[in-house]
Amino acid sequence: MVYSSRLFCYTFSAMTEIQKRIFDFEDLEYRDFHSALIPTVPKEKIIGVRVPVLRKMASALYKNEPVATTAFLNSLPHKFYEENNLHAFLISHIPCFDECVSRTEAFLPFVDNWATCDSFRPKVFSANRPLLLPLAEKWISSHYPYTIRFGIGCYMKYFLDNDFREDFLDKIASIHSDEYYVNMMRAWYFATALSKRFEQVFRFISHGHLDDFTHNKAIQKAIESRLISHEQKTLLRSLKRKT
Repeated sequence: MVYSSRLFCYTFSAMTEIQKRIFDFEDLEYRDFHSALIPTVPKEKIIGVRVPVLRKMASALYKNEPVATTAFLNSLPHKFYEENNLHAFLISHIPCFDECVSRTEAFLPFVDNWATCDSFRPKVFSANRPLLLPLAEKWISSHYPYTIRFGIGCYMKYFLDNDFREDFLDKIASIHSDEYYVNMMRAWYFATALSKRFEQVFRFISHGHLDDFTHNKAIQKAIESRLISHEQKTLLRSLKRKT
């Protein structure tokens, strides 16, 4: 059996067992739609499987097939986008913080798109914030763009509530990158921070700490948010820069 949608004539006999399971849910119409949303991934590397299906597959694998799960996690790099998503979802099930971090750091250099990066949320991180913080700081200093994006995501997901410190704003603002998906995550961080800590973040932004792109994108995203009041949106509009 040959999947004609693959440019590299990837034969059924050459597939691993897990690849075969993923291909059972191939949807070429969805692949064509989804590939336009992740331009950093070549279309021939996308099978066309929806995220809920992969999450369900990861849950079943982790619970019922530990040997297969370990073998898959040890098989980096993968061939297909969906394999990377499955890999991320499997890591998210690991209950031991140290093991989860080890697997995360082994995987991050192979993340090549925003969708895999943003859907990667290890459950054990939330309960181990003090241990996570120095790792997040390390990740935002990486030379891999999606490791940086993942690190920013950690600051956004885990350190905007009770564990927030104002110096975190400086850390994210000081990231310098030419990568669009890094800078979009920086903007998303500040927009989310505005929704949680408006006065502190508004004051920081109004003092001109952000580059024009991140400044305006953060304000745009915040204005689009339902968590920002009408009065706050009016204040934010007054800060928009002409570029």
